[in-house]
Amino acid sequence: MKILMNMGGIAGTNCFVVADDKAKQAVMFDAPNDTTGPLLDEVQRQGWDLVGLWLTHGHFDHVADHEAVTDRFGGAKVAIHRLDEPKLEQPSGMMFVLPFVIPARSADVRLEEGQKLKVGGLEFEVMHTPGHSVGHVVYYCAAEKILVGGDLIIGGSIGRTDLRDSNHADIEASIRRVMRLPSDTRLLPGHGQVGTLGDERQMNPYVREMLEQE
Repeated sequence: MKILMNMGGIAGTNCFVVADDKAKQAVMFDAPNDTTGPLLDEVQRQGWDLVGLWLTHGHFDHVADHEAVTDRFGGAKVAIHRLDEPKLEQPSGMMFVLPFVIPARSADVRLEEGQKLKVGGLEFEVMHTPGHSVGHVVYYCAAEKILVGGDLIIGGSIGRTDLRDSNHADIEASIRRVMRLPSDTRLLPGHGQVGTLGDERQMNPYVREMLEQE
């Protein structure tokens, strides 16, 4: 297994590629504006088949480059939770004024809680984790102890809950649930640095407060 990362776009958003090098298959998680290109170049250089663009949620900074991904890899299936698909279908309805246009599209795969997705021999479980967004999900690979976390827990902080379909009580419940996973699980967050859930338990004041209130 190999993990590639690039950070960029107007919101400093992380983009990840996870690959099963033996199977020559890869998947991209999230697509910040002007950020996917170097990762797509490396996917091609490695001779991997990019089979999917798996989105954690539909906010602009996570979906903006979706067309750049599918233009390069026509077989890459765009996946998003059904509750966040409207953001992908009507990106012009987002609350922020953007200096670029995000093309509208529908999902190829509509995600649900507990769904299993595979890339090569790697299996990821979809966990529905609302709060930052009503259709926010994280992707958990138990065998490799990897959690692609989007904007649930973001390197010492948590996702904001003052947006149109955010809910603070929901994000608290989602974080408590995710923090029941093994502490040595690597967290690949939507913003900030890669760490572990154990790091967040020890160093993240928001997570600590939520866990203390259980």
